[in-house]
Amino acid sequence: QGVTTEVIGVDGNAYAPFPSAADLAAFVELNAGLDGHPPGVAIDWDTVPSYLERFDGRVSVNIAFLVGNAPLRIAAVGWDETVADAGAVGHMRALLREGMEAGAFGVSSGLDYPPGSYATTSELAALANEAGRLGGIYHTHVRYPLGDGFLDPFREAIEIGRRGEAPAHITHFYHRATFPGTPDQMLALVDDARTEGLDVTFDAYPYEWASSRLLVTIPTWVQAGGPGPTKERLGDPAIRARIRDELQARGVLYAGAGGISDIRLGYFARPEHVRWEGRTLGEIGRETGEDLVELLCDLLLAEGLRLNQVTPGPNTDGIRRFYRHPVAMVGSDSTFIGAKPSPRTYGSFPRILGQFVRDEGILGLEEAIAKMTSMPAARLGLRDRGRLVDGLVADIVIFDPATVRSLATYDEPRQFPEGIEHVLVAGVLVVDGGVHTGATPGRALRRGRD
Repeated sequence: QGVTTEVIGVDGNAYAPFPSAADLAAFVELNAGLDGHPPGVAIDWDTVPSYLERFDGRVSVNIAFLVGNAPLRIAAVGWDETVADAGAVGHMRALLREGMEAGAFGVSSGLDYPPGSYATTSELAALANEAGRLGGIYHTHVRYPLGDGFLDPFREAIEIGRRGEAPAHITHFYHRATFPGTPDQMLALVDDARTEGLDVTFDAYPYEWASSRLLVTIPTWVQAGGPGPTKERLGDPAIRARIRDELQARGVLYAGAGGISDIRLGYFARPEHVRWEGRTLGEIGRETGEDLVELLCDLLLAEGLRLNQVTPGPNTDGIRRFYRHPVAMVGSDSTFIGAKPSPRTYGSFPRILGQFVRDEGILGLEEAIAKMTSMPAARLGLRDRGRLVDGLVADIVIFDPATVRSLATYDEPRQFPEGIEHVLVAGVLVVDGGVHTGATPGRALRRGRD
């Protein structure tokens, strides 16, 4: 796609700091449906510095790391749904401070993902304050079920920035067709906050298909205690009955009319299941004759919680409206696992340049490029990247505005784009003639030093 720097540690789901090796292993298991569980990777770091060192000279792109609130909470409180007392919050702040001093760019939260989702508004405001005090940002996947399930999740995100006196960035900001209001109502929250003097920005991805770990469909209370207790509960018939009731009470899931039957599954490992790669839960249920909630729980257990999902997500009109906003930026929110990830993983940036800029004229070319480059770099506080200026690092994408376009679709998502011919990272060609060169000039960028 022409990406030269990836932001990682988003949605609260970061892999450092983890003072306990057992907790790190458990978190890798819990989050495998988002980031995978690649064989042959030694998962043996504990601190932010020891984690960031693993990237230097070993990757083709740079990474900018956010400390997730999940590892902070696990270290200070544990895996359960409990309120953090003052001592625990102080412990989290200290760990975050160490991570920030090692080069992290802020703190992230993912308030649909246990155990980070167990954090209260006040707890998150304290972490945002620590990050902001050190020059970082609060970066959030909001608490979507909160209140009205429409504007209240975003109100909380803004309130966390307000209380924490920190810059707040809402990631994968999007409007679903099933929401009870309009995209303009969501944008009004951002505008009102900025009028108040708050520093609020957002990013959005330009596809109608969302993706996450399949566990996100399961109520958060089921996941208390970590992967071991989660699996025990998933095997309990009484718990399954509660899950079924809660899913029915929740109504239409995601943005599709078909509920959980529309969830497309990926990242199967067991040989007897690989034929279901890229098929929906409904399709698998029709083949097996099994109740869908029973099937959902059975597959999570059989696959060790590692399954990924792709679901209907943003509506296109909302996407177009959001990108016109002056503080909107582009993010792909990519998930890389499974045979058929969301097409956003391969096509986000070229879709904007081709369809939204050239074909539809929603944005000017220069404006779109700024939303992909200089604006995100400035938001993170990167000093030597994001602009074509003498003396800055040569992270450069060379594309043809007349031909650039995404080829990624829901049915065939793993399609590289057309029209992005050359990509340089730190002056080294990592894509040449549309082909990856294998070069690994990328590294972990450090806040305050890059």
